[in-house]
Amino acid sequence: MRVVVSTYGSRGSVEPMVGLAVRLRELGAEVRVCAPPDEEFRKRLDAVGVEMVPAGPAVRPVVTTVEPGSAVGLARRASELMALQFDTVAAVAKGCDALVVTGPLPVTAAARSVAEQLGVRYVHASHQPVSLPSPHRRPPVRRGRPEPSAEIANRTLWDEDALIAHTMFGEMLNTHRASAGLPPVDNIRDYAFSDQPWLATDPVLAPWQPTDLDVFQTGAWAVPDERPLDADLLEFLDAGDAPVYVGFGSMPAAAAGEAARTAVEAVRAQGRRVVLSRGWAELALTDDRDDCFLVGEANHRALFRRVSAVVHHGSAGTTTTAALAGAPQVVVPTGGDQPYWAGRVVDLGIGAEHAGSAPTADSLAVALESALAPGIRERATAVAATVRTDGTTVAARRLLDEVGRHEPSASTRGSASPSA
Repeated sequence: MRVVVSTYGSRGSVEPMVGLAVRLRELGAEVRVCAPPDEEFRKRLDAVGVEMVPAGPAVRPVVTTVEPGSAVGLARRASELMALQFDTVAAVAKGCDALVVTGPLPVTAAARSVAEQLGVRYVHASHQPVSLPSPHRRPPVRRGRPEPSAEIANRTLWDEDALIAHTMFGEMLNTHRASAGLPPVDNIRDYAFSDQPWLATDPVLAPWQPTDLDVFQTGAWAVPDERPLDADLLEFLDAGDAPVYVGFGSMPAAAAGEAARTAVEAVRAQGRRVVLSRGWAELALTDDRDDCFLVGEANHRALFRRVSAVVHHGSAGTTTTAALAGAPQVVVPTGGDQPYWAGRVVDLGIGAEHAGSAPTADSLAVALESALAPGIRERATAVAATVRTDGTTVAARRLLDEVGRHEPSASTRGSASPSA
């Protein structure tokens, strides 16, 4: 069996697909991953022995230099990402049995078109539930759109969201489809999701309430990590009380730098030490005090077991990893699905959220004090025992079973007029 995995985005989009690819290969499938040509992604896939096909422009320069919510170059980037699927990914997927895709709407809608053209099984994978239509929550606000009135029903907002998405990207997609000899679609968002999207999140951390959309929840996807922590990091950890980890992943440099400086000040105000993650912003220590250690690439699950709390931006990956490690969390969300994960941390009683305006050292210290309160560590430990670690196995076996039974491809059922 041959499977092609296509993803475009920062590490939060790539790493889960690496996990799935590894498990598929272990179960006997031939797997190739189409991913951005960033050097760290190439090294990551080389390390696990999975073939990578460079696809599209490097994502790190875009993520770290464009402010969240900016619409600069959106149409051009969307067109490039669609062309990428119809060209590079289509060439790689020719002759494969299944195409598993994640990423922004231009990527997934174009990838489903490729699967339709090739007649192969298509799977839309989401690593957060926020973008999947549900009457139980409101859709995320799209770029350049005002926050809708609280009186508008959720279903109405999701209908409007589908219309907005099609207005933004529908004509662009249908132009590519026409060139490929495919009929037009009239709802690009629901077409991209297909009739049964897969939700690669843990059911405890991100429970999915049943809706009209037939969502298959697999559990989170991760690559088992047995790497030891570096000797100098272990020396720092052993030299005193458990420090607080501070990291902001792939946030733009300016925002991450300010958040990190504020967080370090807040942690120090609590009389605690700091492990600061360099991240994509290439953060650096601001002084030479011995209470702060700068860390680059590391086994985060092993590291998080050694810290008193994890201060982060609220990505799905970091939230899940910290939860698995039983570490109390302080989430400082800025947008996207981050407020959702912050809310889940609070609802589960495993940490605190810093909501509202940009954090100050005082306001973040309050949130940290809350996360370090008696009982939070115990609750985080209890939740850790319930978080599943078999998500990639569930997903891989499901895919192998579906393709093995030669079930009709989702890409060929009602492809021209999809509905949620």
